[in-house]
Amino acid sequence: MSANRTSPITTHILDTSLGRPAADVPIKLYRRGERLGQEWTQVSSGQTNSDGRCNGLLNSLEAGVYKITFETGTYFNKNGIRQYFYPYVDIVFEIHDPSQHYHVPLLLNPFGYSTYRGS
Repeated sequence: MSANRTSPITTHILDTSLGRPAADVPIKLYRRGERLGQEWTQVSSGQTNSDGRCNGLLNSLEAGVYKITFETGTYFNKNGIRQYFYPYVDIVFEIHDPSQHYHVPLLLNPFGYSTYRGS
């Protein structure tokens, strides 16, 4: 992917319990088959950088239902946090217009998380 071009799907994780970005979190991106109930197919993977961002997930985008899996247990364990409730977080979302950019942030702490469609 060109350095001047951003993936049409990006993400950013902030650890709200520590007040800083969550670095080195493994991420997998899946796309669901065309019909409801079809299996998920992994289309990409990555890892957050020191700023908690993962920008290079895809080169192109199709309409459909997607899921990002954040391996939060890996992050917590690496940072010495032994008590947490969510070993991973799945965020499922639907793309209607593939020409747009979709930013999927995750606000994370050991016992909760939230997300929204960012810009």
